[in-house]
Amino acid sequence: QVQLVESGGGLVQAGGSLRLSCAASGRTFSIYAMGWFRQVPGKEREFVAAISWNGRSTDYADSVKGRFTISRDNAKNTVYLQMNSLKPEDTAVYYCAEGNSIGGLGSRKGHEYDYWGQGTQVTVSS
Repeated sequence: QVQLVESGGGLVQAGGSLRLSCAASGRTFSIYAMGWFRQVPGKEREFVAAISWNGRSTDYADSVKGRFTISRDNAKNTVYLQMNSLKPEDTAVYYCAEGNSIGGLGSRKGHEYDYWGQGTQVTVSS
């Protein structure tokens, strides 16, 4: 089965930057869309960003557009989330997910992803 492992979370001051990574294994990573979601205790899971199977198209939540960048390196089976100008409101557990269809373009809907990572905590202070 597919396994996704996030890393790169931590504590950062407002205005700072952080880069999350998600390493995938278990099936042909390069043909599936990938997404990032985040969740705060007591709140619903929230879409953050998505990238198409070939990396040619991306989509972002309005709350992060212009600050976050999603990218992928299919040769390394890895997707990244570069987070700049971080705000306290960005504090959450961040999850990566692999899409449910071949040649996927990326989706904002969680049900269109088959596999999920364990999550990595991002905390933005001040």
